[in-house]
Amino acid sequence: IMVPAGPMSSGLPNVEKAARRKAFSRSEIGRKELLKAEAESYHGPGTCTFYGTANSNQMLMEVMGLHLPGAAFEHPHSDLRHALNVEIGTRAVAISRRSEDPRPIGRILDERSFVNAIVGLHATGGSTNHTLHLPAMAAAAGIELRWDDFAYLSEVVPLLARIYPNGSADVNHFHAAGGLAFVIRELLDAGLLHEDVHTVMGDGLRAYTSQPFLQDGDLIWKPVLEETADAEIVRPHAEPFAQDGGLKVLTGTLGRSIIKVSAVKPEHHRVSAPALVFEDQSELVAAFEAKELERDFVAVLRFQGPRANGMPELHKLTPLLGSLQDRGFQVALVTDGRMSGASGKVPAAIHITPEAARGGPIARVRSGDRVDLDAVAGTLTVEAEGFNE
Repeated sequence: IMVPAGPMSSGLPNVEKAARRKAFSRSEIGRKELLKAEAESYHGPGTCTFYGTANSNQMLMEVMGLHLPGAAFEHPHSDLRHALNVEIGTRAVAISRRSEDPRPIGRILDERSFVNAIVGLHATGGSTNHTLHLPAMAAAAGIELRWDDFAYLSEVVPLLARIYPNGSADVNHFHAAGGLAFVIRELLDAGLLHEDVHTVMGDGLRAYTSQPFLQDGDLIWKPVLEETADAEIVRPHAEPFAQDGGLKVLTGTLGRSIIKVSAVKPEHHRVSAPALVFEDQSELVAAFEAKELERDFVAVLRFQGPRANGMPELHKLTPLLGSLQDRGFQVALVTDGRMSGASGKVPAAIHITPEAARGGPIARVRSGDRVDLDAVAGTLTVEAEGFNE
């Protein structure tokens, strides 16, 4: 049984935090003001409150049946969290001693569990990092899971949640509005999740449509709200925020990549502009600070893959590129590196394979070559004389 930390309490609103980061990128505030905003945002124990990789992890473990229902987004130091942790320990001991019906992880996680995980990822707008994590987990279980599987499922799974950076609410607001139990029930009722799975609660995923409560000091579960408590945060299957999950595979002369467009405005789903090539994110930051990026361009950031430097987080580039986008420039990011689920409103073709360190086409791009990123057609190409020879 997985034991989640849960999120910290809400601090500085995510919209205000993003505004402070943009202000810093434009030199409107100094480092002291930026650090103050960050400290007000990340101020206690638990995961951060935006819906990036950490909270997507907690969602996945719950929809895959490895948590107790409702455990993902309960605060670290609440009385309910303590009761959940006690119950987790009790169940773990009981399951380990139940020789007639043991539940090792190999019995819980099968093909249906991984399909459920991807469906949950799309329906909540979760982190693109899981296009790396889930195939690796599946491979350890002897299951072949490909990016195409993510893309096919994204076409039929609606977006039911708006959590920052795909909306203004944080995960605490999402939890209070009905949260994961509401989403799981809606997906089950729509036939988009496998109900016939094994979980730490027993057989069947329906148990995860309930939320935990304390009643006279005892831990109990009650069915989730019939209707959403806030339709700006979580919605029923019949009234989604979008008809698809927003995660796509791009293919073309640059190879294959992932893009997430659930927070990207439709007018930015296609970007065609000259490339500006960088081989370290600090080079891109320096060019921004020198005011060399005030134009339409596609930032090609290469040698950021696992063979090159271990795929560092590139999220700090988002405020810079976002501020240029706000000023009317057409900008995009193309990289063999990664960004978290917080990649946000700037179109970003990430995880390009083959990566530059393995001789991928991205290693041959030169500044000035025209790069076409088209999330509608699902293509990523370079127009340059002799590029494909």
